[in-house]
Amino acid sequence: MADYSERRWTSSDGLSLFARDYPGADGPAQLPVVAIHGLTRNSADFETIAPLIARSGRRVLALDVRGRGLSDRAGDPMTYQPPIYAKDVLGLLEAAGIERAVFLGTSMGGLITMAITALKSRVVAAAILNDIGPAVSPEGLARIASYSGQPVDTPTWAAAADYAKQINAVAFPEYADADWDAFARRIFKDGTEGSPILNYDPDISVPIKAAGAKALVPNLWPSFRRLARKRPTLLIRGGTSDLLGADIADKMQKTAPEMRYAEIPGIGHAPMLDEPESKAAIFEFLKDVP
Repeated sequence: MADYSERRWTSSDGLSLFARDYPGADGPAQLPVVAIHGLTRNSADFETIAPLIARSGRRVLALDVRGRGLSDRAGDPMTYQPPIYAKDVLGLLEAAGIERAVFLGTSMGGLITMAITALKSRVVAAAILNDIGPAVSPEGLARIASYSGQPVDTPTWAAAADYAKQINAVAFPEYADADWDAFARRIFKDGTEGSPILNYDPDISVPIKAAGAKALVPNLWPSFRRLARKRPTLLIRGGTSDLLGADIADKMQKTAPEMRYAEIPGIGHAPMLDEPESKAAIFEFLKDVP
């Protein structure tokens, strides 16, 4: 039995969107956590950390961003952009009756969190940024862009696991075969012909291609300052991340001296948050958040 209920809400342009709703354990009232995944991923990325946070007493909403997982695909692929995603998340909060929350954003999810801060700052009570910042390394972005939206040939689940390893082994060099099989089952789903297919709309890459190379490294420092200087913030960085370089993380710390920081050794982009160091950093941070 799943430890979450399924929640749906409708976007302003009529899409049916999906979230996993993990109820918080009984105890003193605490702010809920909204977990937002990366570019080609979905709510399954939080299947380890979300139940742990819920058992600590906080409700967790882990959503499928439009075009991913169980959320509808957009008719207009140019809506696959953080400002639109941010409005979708605000729609979820309104539907769920949530006025303020802690945001946990992995990669693109962190960019969405910054966009939400710009749209409706007061809803973001605290933020955990997982391997993402206001600037990113072009090498890492180029690597992600190279496979996003590209067709894959995965007739079996073994082939799907091989694909997952091929594009992610640089980030998780210690993973065994069982880990890659579990990874594949988070990012693939059963296709109509029985073969696994990637669990996202290939058109999510359309805005990236339309924007061109210069748009791959936007200047989000003003958004980051607005986020991190006014509320508790934790930055988690994979120690070998090719997307969030150590130099960027250092600049983030200098820009927001009160921001907490945790580096996860031996992990690239992006930590799965099931690492002992990630869990310790998250729970230590949440201890000091209402």
